[in-house]
Amino acid sequence: MKHVLIIEDERAVAELERDYLEINSFKVSIEETGEGGLQRALKGDIDLIILDLMLPDMDGFEICRELRHRIDIPILIVSAKKSDIDKIRGLGIGADDYITKPFSPNELVARVKAHLNRYIRLTRKRIDVNEYIEYPGLKIDKSARRVFVNEEERFFTTKEFDLLTYLATHPNHVFSKDELFSAVWGMDSMGEIATVTVHIKKIRKKTENANVKSGYIETVWGSGYRFRVIDSDVSGERESIVDAI
Repeated sequence: MKHVLIIEDERAVAELERDYLEINSFKVSIEETGEGGLQRALKGDIDLIILDLMLPDMDGFEICRELRHRIDIPILIVSAKKSDIDKIRGLGIGADDYITKPFSPNELVARVKAHLNRYIRLTRKRIDVNEYIEYPGLKIDKSARRVFVNEEERFFTTKEFDLLTYLATHPNHVFSKDELFSAVWGMDSMGEIATVTVHIKKIRKKTENANVKSGYIETVWGSGYRFRVIDSDVSGERESIVDAI
């Protein structure tokens, strides 16, 4: 039974979320403060976190940032803050999803299931012998889920790693934002394709010092993104040409 932690100071909201999740066979714990939620999340028995931003003792964004640096499980932000800036900020610091209040409890359950299923599929693919994707200045260790830029390890959140790996395993293929959201997040975008843009920007920033002109991910205006790699006619080595954001 998967264990979901709800960090929410509105008891009625937390209990409603808990009831719907328990009906769908999830184990649920509730913490009403940011500090309590942070400490509970770090005990190691939680599979997914539902985090409210408006907590009485700690800023929800800071909690998300701290959690993401220390654990690698799905984090879903729920908040009454509806602005795109708040969504971009939440996704940019490592949240896997952002749901605005009020929302359908059934939608919340669907998103929880989708993120857990995606995470389970990815972890099951880990094998004893490391599998690598390598390009000049960039090395992706798929089994250990580590990324090295010019031999220096860079930290990637779960979805940043998944998105980079998906693009890198399909070089030169142009994907729309909807296609990337479906492939990496494991569900329809439901209008949340800004999530993809946020993660692309974070990936570019973290790989911008790779031994290429400015990165690997190219924007194909009006179409989407691609991981562009060109074979050199002179040396046979692969070279990347990338457009800036």
